[in-house]
Amino acid sequence: MAWTLAFTATFLMGTSKAGLKGLSIFNVTLFALAFGARMSTGLIMPLLIVGDIFAVVYYNRHTQWKYIFKFLPWMVLGILVGAFVGKDLPEEEFKWGMVLVIFISLGLLIWWDKRKSTHIPTHWLFAGPIGIMAGICTMIGNLAGAFTNIFFLAMRLPKNEFVGTAAWLFFITNLLKLPFHIFVWKTISYDTLMIDLKLLPAIAVGLFAGVSVVKLINDRNYKRFILIVTAIGAVAMLFR
Repeated sequence: MAWTLAFTATFLMGTSKAGLKGLSIFNVTLFALAFGARMSTGLIMPLLIVGDIFAVVYYNRHTQWKYIFKFLPWMVLGILVGAFVGKDLPEEEFKWGMVLVIFISLGLLIWWDKRKSTHIPTHWLFAGPIGIMAGICTMIGNLAGAFTNIFFLAMRLPKNEFVGTAAWLFFITNLLKLPFHIFVWKTISYDTLMIDLKLLPAIAVGLFAGVSVVKLINDRNYKRFILIVTAIGAVAMLFR
């Protein structure tokens, strides 16, 4: 059963990295079910980086670096906070913290979607808190997706620019997280890397499927897809 969950999660991770943003909630949930909330955060890291490498190569021409430079410093600060807070967090609190993050993220996304203003926020008080929360959540549970989604939605990025910019942002931040998982949390080991190796075919299939589907979705439906998948994922997390 654990391997079925793991292969499904890895396939969904591949589709998410290929551009179907929002599915990351599902793969985080399934990995947590298969291996436990804390262990899964480290086990998933090498697979995420494999997906990131594909995404930055494939979507690189669409990357909007000005948004990365605006958001990344805050996210790095959040990663440092998350590494300190999450190190000794008990498993049960760790699990419910992940659930809380998803519902907060969902509320933010729905709130932003219902706003009819075309104004693009430029003040640091918008990017700062969201970036810090994204950093904390990506460190503790690999759950930054909803926070980065709301930032890029607020910037009114079209589909390909959205995916390309997010690809580089997560590639950089996931590389920054590696030392904490290896040397501080000790959630990456030889055993977890052997599990990752067995799961590589699933992420390859997911990447191929994701690219094919993204091409069929227009900008408006892509935004709706992000919101709907986030909502479904939030409900699914309750049944962990």
